[in-house]
Amino acid sequence: MGREITVETFHKREQKVRRNFWRKLKRVAGHVPFVEDLVAAYFCAMDPSTPMRVRGMLLAALAYFIMPIDLIPDIVTGLGFADDMALLTAVVGLVSANITPVHRTAAARALDKELPDASAAAHG
Repeated sequence: MGREITVETFHKREQKVRRNFWRKLKRVAGHVPFVEDLVAAYFCAMDPSTPMRVRGMLLAALAYFIMPIDLIPDIVTGLGFADDMALLTAVVGLVSANITPVHRTAAARALDKELPDASAAAHG
């Protein structure tokens, strides 16, 4: 499930994602069809209770998203985020059990989405 990285590389990648994720997201959010999964993945990656290997995989995918140089430039209408979406979808698929309702709720709040009624969700 991915190659091993050093603790130093992990921390550098985490700092880069923390520093640049929200800035990039604000610029492109309206053009990213997978924004909710992207933000939930961010919160999962930043959660210290998430297993280190999972955090590392998510950080790698998020670092790719924020890279200024991309396989398919993000400005290409309709295709610009296809590579980002493919990578994130693959990684999220591998680690989906670790992206919890807490991460999804944090993502919804960060995106100012209306949250489902907690009592209705618990009964339905």
